[in-house]
Amino acid sequence: MPLVRREDCVLVVVDAQPGFFAYDGLSEDDAMRAADAVTRIAWMTGLAALLDVPAVVVEEGPQRNGHTDPGILARVPPGTPVIEKPTFGLTACEEAVEALRATGRPTAVLVGFETDVCVVQSAIGLVDLGFRAVVPEDAAYTNSALEHERGLIRMTGAGVERNHCKGLAFEWLHTVDRALETFPEAAALGTPPWRLSRPSR
Repeated sequence: MPLVRREDCVLVVVDAQPGFFAYDGLSEDDAMRAADAVTRIAWMTGLAALLDVPAVVVEEGPQRNGHTDPGILARVPPGTPVIEKPTFGLTACEEAVEALRATGRPTAVLVGFETDVCVVQSAIGLVDLGFRAVVPEDAAYTNSALEHERGLIRMTGAGVERNHCKGLAFEWLHTVDRALETFPEAAALGTPPWRLSRPSR
């Protein structure tokens, strides 16, 4: 697989709503994993904005599940579409597909909830439409580590690429100079979702 170029990417935030990560009945471990995923999604969304990577946000049943986490929405570029989808996979929602195509970007980077349902159906649907689809595995979540892994296996078997936040971020940055230029701005996003070592000249 070739490296992921930021110039080719659109970030797709899938169902990052409290109904999928902050509800009664989650175990303490699952609640921590869910909170981690939200933090990673927010950080990557902020980095995408710094690097001029556009975003599209989709939501499932916001009347039931609430709207996208405000910490994520605060970091998307102004004018980012937030679209309600009536199906698990976003490609059955014409408005969402049109918004993605309007960016002119052939690579969709998908983050969000839940790995084994809405993320997997959206990613596979985008591959079927001719997009390159990439899922950073640590910026997706479902309420079972086993089902999370099953979702990732299902996606990769259908041609979706599996990546992770640190790997994707450095593919987007691409050069040491761009990383050195971006890190001071990225510091305002908070602690990155990995142990970040600054490159040296």
